[in-house]
Amino acid sequence: MNIIAEWPELDDDIQTLLPEIINLRHHLHQYPELSNREFATSKFIAGQLSSYGIPVQTGIAGTGIVALITCERPGICRAFRAELDALPLTEQTQLPYASKVRAFYPKTGGGEEETGVMHACGHDVHMAMVLGFARLVAAHPRRFTGSFKFIFQPAEEGAPDGENGGARQMIREGVLDVPVPDVCIGLHVTAGPLGEYRLGQYRTTASADTFRLEVTGKSTHAAFPWTGIDPVPIAAQIISAWQTIPTRQVNLSQSMPPVITVGRIYGGQRHNILADSVVLEGTVRTVDNQQRDFVLQRMSSVSEGIATAVGASVKMSLSSNNYIAGKNEPSLVESVVPQLSLISQHKVTVDGGTYGTDDFAEYAQRVPGLFIRMGATPPELVDSGEYIWPTHSNKFIADDRAIALGIKTFSVLSLHLK
Repeated sequence: MNIIAEWPELDDDIQTLLPEIINLRHHLHQYPELSNREFATSKFIAGQLSSYGIPVQTGIAGTGIVALITCERPGICRAFRAELDALPLTEQTQLPYASKVRAFYPKTGGGEEETGVMHACGHDVHMAMVLGFARLVAAHPRRFTGSFKFIFQPAEEGAPDGENGGARQMIREGVLDVPVPDVCIGLHVTAGPLGEYRLGQYRTTASADTFRLEVTGKSTHAAFPWTGIDPVPIAAQIISAWQTIPTRQVNLSQSMPPVITVGRIYGGQRHNILADSVVLEGTVRTVDNQQRDFVLQRMSSVSEGIATAVGASVKMSLSSNNYIAGKNEPSLVESVVPQLSLISQHKVTVDGGTYGTDDFAEYAQRVPGLFIRMGATPPELVDSGEYIWPTHSNKFIADDRAIALGIKTFSVLSLHLK
């Protein structure tokens, strides 16, 4: 069934509101805010929703917002999620609406450092899409059935150490209560051809744990290393041994392999002194909770074994701001792929998910979820053959034209899922 034929004026109706929504996106991009600090962003979004005549509840999980529209005709409740926060990056896109913001960001181990702030993961586009769709529904409620819950959450990128936030805290504070969504939809822009959809058949995003491993040895003069215990080569052995976990200790015939990445190493005071300790910090990505438990256990036991063998010790800790693995409802994927094919000129790809993370997984753990990735790179950049900078890069660019595609995607899915 061609859902778009039910609303032949849909594209025109989207184009009518688009100039304003693009301007909103540019404003959000110029004035980004860090996780759990999205005060002005939250106030701005709530003000826009109120101006559309939509009831708004604010202050959820700090800066989170939920808005609800109930249509006259009965039907299911659909929830749409957008993220408020940005990343601690200094933008280098040269866009006319590039970020103007610098802020202080909490450092690991305490203190703060000044940094640029940038919407380098497309959250400004996501907010614009959901705002635009909310305005469309408010203007044309008789086109739809049931109800719509618009969720704007803080701290998708992770709350600062010692703070709660994100989807988990939104859920604790009742964002999925009354009405309980029958489906929760997330649309995430990525680097790639504009309008190219990808979605996982079941698995969508990886789980992620941030780890810290401290290797403690015995400090001494660098000229006499046999009088101490050098934690530097011990740390190197641990890193090498960890890489055998994905390749030699996980059954690759049953699942995709995990990823163990050490992103930071530090220790020591001076070039001619053996360090007393070395710290490794990094991330572990796994495809399901069973694999996660196994990998973390092996990392701990391997590091302890290596350290103990040479008289050193280790202490491993995990951040509380972890991400669970995400999943789609397979029946929803099967149902919506033909509808997405009506919108995009590209083939819709159903795959095994990504090693990226997103706390949208928290919603999809509790209600049927549908998480879609959509390319948003300007076609001119794709055609140029130049390197396409990915999300979380300070040169990531998302095309304004993705906003109209996102609003249309939400519209078609809402007409289809009744």
